[in-house]
Amino acid sequence: MTTMDKIARRKLSLLDLASELSNVSRACKVIGYSRQQFYEIRRNFQTYGADGLLDRVPGAKGPHPNRVAPEIETAILDHALQHPCHGSTRVEQELRLKGIAVSSGGVRGVWQRHNLLTKHERLLRLEKATAERQIELKEDQIRLLERFSPEFRERHIEAPHTGALVAVDTFFVGALKGVGKVYLQTAIDCHSRYAWARLYPSKLPLTAVHTMNHDVIPTFEDHNARIEVVLSDNGREFCGRHDQHPYELFLQLEDIEHRTTRVKRPQSNGIVERFHRTLLDEHFRVEGRRTWFETIDEMQKVLDEYLVTYNTKRPHQGRGMNGRTPITAFKAGLPKPTPQKKEKSPPQKPDKQLAA
Repeated sequence: MTTMDKIARRKLSLLDLASELSNVSRACKVIGYSRQQFYEIRRNFQTYGADGLLDRVPGAKGPHPNRVAPEIETAILDHALQHPCHGSTRVEQELRLKGIAVSSGGVRGVWQRHNLLTKHERLLRLEKATAERQIELKEDQIRLLERFSPEFRERHIEAPHTGALVAVDTFFVGALKGVGKVYLQTAIDCHSRYAWARLYPSKLPLTAVHTMNHDVIPTFEDHNARIEVVLSDNGREFCGRHDQHPYELFLQLEDIEHRTTRVKRPQSNGIVERFHRTLLDEHFRVEGRRTWFETIDEMQKVLDEYLVTYNTKRPHQGRGMNGRTPITAFKAGLPKPTPQKKEKSPPQKPDKQLAA
């Protein structure tokens, strides 16, 4: 029984008790209503029957008479899907150019009824509509989604097998007393989420080369695999003149393609950015309160122990991982060697002497 049903039954009990006692004042005192409420309840019951016992909210029962027409409301919602960052005044002006007369207040009223008052709510509606049906996004829509959803570009990074794409980046960890600033050079395989990380007192091209040469590439060589593409930001430790920069020269010697993210958009390298957040939450903030470090080597030793757990024991729920550990996905994603065709040897002619 709902609350409305309980209230209706209580009112009906009031009418029955007043009829049985033949005393309105006494019935109202027992049930807990005033005489004015009793007469109003009896009048509604006599006019509307059992429906009159239900509480009626004052005001218009249907849509407000000043509400915009359905076709105008549809036009406003369609415009919000095409241009989610337009304000109410801009939408009013754009629709007037199309011959649709509506005020900015009417536009906001439509947005309010559909929970689209803020720009972010309209952007989320665009993202949801894109996920539910196949539509072709325009350039301005893609640009807005990339700006307000840092993981939009990352979800479209294709790494079909291990080594297809390795993301690298530099992360500022903090400062040690007597040492100075501490930087973290990280690399992560985008297919398997297998990660490498090493701490340095500076961020230079030589430190980036050292991480690739001593940690990343030997791991791939142990599994008879190679790195095809390296993705980095536009930092000075990664980018420079192709004939002089140490990191560029190293990648050329290893026959590795170098790609960079868009300028001032480091969030487009989303996989390594999420790895940095994981390191910060699960390792650095915990160990920084548990252990007093004095040297970078001490920090690196504890970091190596965490990376073993991260790569071999920690399950991942990211795209394509499905609870697997990075080492499992790393081995499963190794490209299979193409079978080599055996050359057929020419038939040998029988020896004449043996034939004789």
